Amino acid sequence: MTAHEQHAVVREIIGRFEERTQGSRESDNRAKQVLPGGDTRSSTYFAPYPAYMERGSGCRVYDFDENEYLDFLNNYTSLIHGHTHQPTIEAIEEQIRRGTVLGSVSNITVQLAELLCQRVPSLELIRFCNSGTEATMLAIRAARAFTGRDKIIKMDGGYHGSHDTVQVNIQPDITSDDGPQPRLAGRGVPASVLDETIVVPFNDVEAIEDALKAQGDTIAAIILEPVIGSGGGVEPLPGYLQGIRQLADDYGTLLIFDEVLTFRLGYGGLQGHYDVRPDLTAIGKIIGGGLPVGAFGGRRDIMAAFNPLDPKTLVHSGTFNGNNITMAAGLATMRAFGDTEVARINHLGDRLINGLSQALSANGIQAHASGPGSVVRIQWQAEKVRTGREAAQAKNAVILLPKLIHLELMNRGIFLASRCQFAVSTPMTEIEIDQAILAFGEALTVVRPYIADEVPHLLST
Repeated sequence: MTAHEQHAVVREIIGRFEERTQGSRESDNRAKQVLPGGDTRSSTYFAPYPAYMERGSGCRVYDFDENEYLDFLNNYTSLIHGHTHQPTIEAIEEQIRRGTVLGSVSNITVQLAELLCQRVPSLELIRFCNSGTEATMLAIRAARAFTGRDKIIKMDGGYHGSHDTVQVNIQPDITSDDGPQPRLAGRGVPASVLDETIVVPFNDVEAIEDALKAQGDTIAAIILEPVIGSGGGVEPLPGYLQGIRQLADDYGTLLIFDEVLTFRLGYGGLQGHYDVRPDLTAIGKIIGGGLPVGAFGGRRDIMAAFNPLDPKTLVHSGTFNGNNITMAAGLATMRAFGDTEVARINHLGDRLINGLSQALSANGIQAHASGPGSVVRIQWQAEKVRTGREAAQAKNAVILLPKLIHLELMNRGIFLASRCQFAVSTPMTEIEIDQAILAFGEALTVVRPYIADEVPHLLST
């Protein structure tokens, strides 16, 4: 145990968590006998052990010990209508009676495809898969097939799933003074991946232009989230996305938007909000109504490569691609998430941002909340964050603080991502937002002695 972990505030917060989640602790001990570390998703683990959620309703979830939480995790932003959304449940029940997956394309698949293409003008043709990871993997494959080139440009700190091609600089490079140096995200990924990946800072158009000038005839695509999600919640500077679009056109490189997370932030995703049309788009999460899903699509001439009548067709199989239950759930979910609901929960997100930032200021803490819209992050510095590197450096400098706040919010009935990310869902109102703001302010009061002792640079002088 480190000196930071021995701090009295740390022991007190963990002690209260363990006291109220004894059933989860027993479940975790049992899980460790059959699951590595007791879990099957890296992102859901947090110390000392995760609370075992057993059921959900609306914007609330209940753990094994029957503790109630306001759910600001929403399965990492994917549950736009929270839990047991009645139209989605009814659609699933009706489809189950017809069959779960029928081994063929069906009208329900076409209906969801039509809805998504109508909402997103850049989606001229679309294909379904089963995860955001698959969606970005196949979008990159389509770009390589169309251009005849192999390399991609990705952002330092950008996350695009778990396939090998994008396992580079998921955690930003915070050591190099000469710009981000490409490095593998972990063991098990072939070193050859580095030969095909160019890493640049987010919000740096010049870095992309330099890469294209040097190697443009080898670069198939530029892939990025319009707002960096898990890599820090970094928003684009004015003109940044438009600048990339122009460079891609100039060098014959395709532009891929990963909107797996950001699609919820605009009626037609953030590409509609920023008025930038990518060549290919990967989406997922909310479009499956709480069931596994992914999709990718874009320009008709690029996506035509997947036409089975093409002699050089790109084979894209998957036993559960476009399965009937997911399509039914997704159709019901998206029909209930029109432009009015998009705007309403984005407004609630703005209220949350303002309230969290005011709570930080009231406690003399030099940090702020940021959006955009219904996905909210805490930035551990006073200034606006411009790159993934800045976000990572600020977070590393506050040591255990984000994890402490996360655990203290759990103690106060707020369920959120351990990186202190909040996701707003449609069952929420201003009442739930204000409840979260109140709990956050109370949590800051609890952790302030830790801040004073361990990360005093965060306090106003």
